[in-house]
Amino acid sequence: MTKETKIIVGVLAGAALGATIALALSSDSTDDLKGKVSDWLSDILDSSKDKLAGLADKASGVADKVKDKIADIKA
Repeated sequence: MTKETKIIVGVLAGAALGATIALALSSDSTDDLKGKVSDWLSDILDSSKDKLAGLADKASGVADKVKDKIADIKA
């Protein structure tokens, strides 16, 4: 993992943990609040999955280029 990826994962994990603790300690734990937090966490997870998929695609492309260069060197 790159430094930026580790930072993003850490921030997302901290936000999720903070939201969970806030919900658990909240005196106003109505279904509306739970729904909003659930939707928010779902949105964060969806966007992080998209970003990680993009990183995986980039890594795959780089790996293909490296394989091609190695093949050229061996030839």
